[in-house]
Amino acid sequence: MIDQSRSTLLRSPELERKRKDARKAVVAASIGNGLEWFDLVVYGTFAVTISKLFFPTTDENSSLLLAFASFGVSFLMRPLGAIIIGRYADKAGRKAGLMLSIVLMFIGTLLIATAPTAATIGVAASIIILTARLLQGFSAGGEFASATAFLIEYAPDRKAFYGSWQVATQGAAILLAGLFGFVLNNYLSTQSLESWGWRIPFIFALAIGPVGWYIRTKMEETPEFLATETSKAPLTEAFVANRGRLWAVVGVVALCSVANYLALYMPTYAIVNLEMTKSAAFVSTLIFGSVMAVCAPFIGALADKVGAARIMTFAAIGTLVVALPLFILLVNVPTIATMIGIELVFGFLATAYFAPLPALLAAIFPPQIRTTGMSLGYNIAVTVFGGFAPFILTWLIAGTGSLLAPSFYLLAIAAVSLSSLVVVRKVYNQG
Repeated sequence: MIDQSRSTLLRSPELERKRKDARKAVVAASIGNGLEWFDLVVYGTFAVTISKLFFPTTDENSSLLLAFASFGVSFLMRPLGAIIIGRYADKAGRKAGLMLSIVLMFIGTLLIATAPTAATIGVAASIIILTARLLQGFSAGGEFASATAFLIEYAPDRKAFYGSWQVATQGAAILLAGLFGFVLNNYLSTQSLESWGWRIPFIFALAIGPVGWYIRTKMEETPEFLATETSKAPLTEAFVANRGRLWAVVGVVALCSVANYLALYMPTYAIVNLEMTKSAAFVSTLIFGSVMAVCAPFIGALADKVGAARIMTFAAIGTLVVALPLFILLVNVPTIATMIGIELVFGFLATAYFAPLPALLAAIFPPQIRTTGMSLGYNIAVTVFGGFAPFILTWLIAGTGSLLAPSFYLLAIAAVSLSSLVVVRKVYNQG
């Protein structure tokens, strides 16, 4: 009887209509998420150039530290964005939160694309870049959770699969940003790159923003949100009544944050520390983004069958096993073939961990505080563990003299996330 009912449900026109709406939600939610990551990766990819143009000092390493510091400082705004936009999305709707976040992200990108350099306006150039990054950080603080709630609440079934498109579009954004980095760094002269070339990807991103905004205006609010009685104090409810869930999420998100931002750091690491060619360095970004874009939906589909937390546990253990050996290999054999092999492994493990994450986070929090809870947990982790990762890694390498420092940081965070996954599976019954 149960099988017959289930079969009827699977063939029902109502389910097909809901799946069609879910596919539309994938596009609406993911385009803003992709724009956020495209901007982040482009900034990291062109960090060496940006450091010269906007943070000039007599010491090249100090300029690079300043550029990565501006990258990291923007993450201090993410918890604030999580509080304000997350609360707004839990009270006014997921669509309202998505509309606000994409407008703010567009303004930040516009500031970077049009900013005069320090040679033109002096220290004001650094202030403009910092302001833009702070605005983007605030926007990003509400984007991921609003988009994830929008996706998951539209999905009638296969929630991990639909949620995984958040990760696939991030991979596509990383790939696209890597292509810009590869082409511009290899086919433009240094003078052309520093004069105008570095602005091209940011100008390209400006075209994505209005498209994303238009698509989102055409979507309706999620049925689950409309059927939910909104919380009068979602922030208090998330911090007090659900504080255990919140801090478990912080620990779970830590590894995916560090793994992703380590991928952004790898081109700089390869060029500055391993003295690899720019073409070899940017291949790492291309490989990582390709693996994430292609594999995420398949891993999401698998997570629907065996459980999100189980797949993430496998990926965390895998990271603990291979992190140090792979960095030892790269340091001793810094070739393009080595870089490709290592990024294939890291890219797969990062995707296996990240792809099931949206569905897991959405399941942990009740709908009336879902966006606030996810926003806070996700962005606290990103800020503490990931946002300053490029700065921390640059500082650790300079301070210790060890080129293996990135692997030590990755190992420590993997251990934290693995412990948090145990809590999520045992205490909150998330398989």
